[in-house]
Amino acid sequence: MPVLAGGLLAGCAGDRYHESTGETIDDTATTARVKSALGGDPQFKYDDVHVTTFKGDVQLSGFVNTGDAKSRAEMLAKNVEGVKQVENNISVKE
Repeated sequence: MPVLAGGLLAGCAGDRYHESTGETIDDTATTARVKSALGGDPQFKYDDVHVTTFKGDVQLSGFVNTGDAKSRAEMLAKNVEGVKQVENNISVKE
């Protein structure tokens, strides 16, 4: 039985390619905070922007109407608690 319990605990640990349970919870909260920051922005609408977080690194993807909106989305995301870095893959509609 101790081997089984040890195996279960090892399954909760993260590595380079997989998140631990705690990291998953933190990243879910970070994603929600970034979405809230984008949704609350009075200057631009970010309806077509998607947010994913892995180990504190946020990826923005989707579409916006202007380059200014793309830059602002990145700035808003960088200022959110829990964000380590932002990869801005948003495309500007033409």
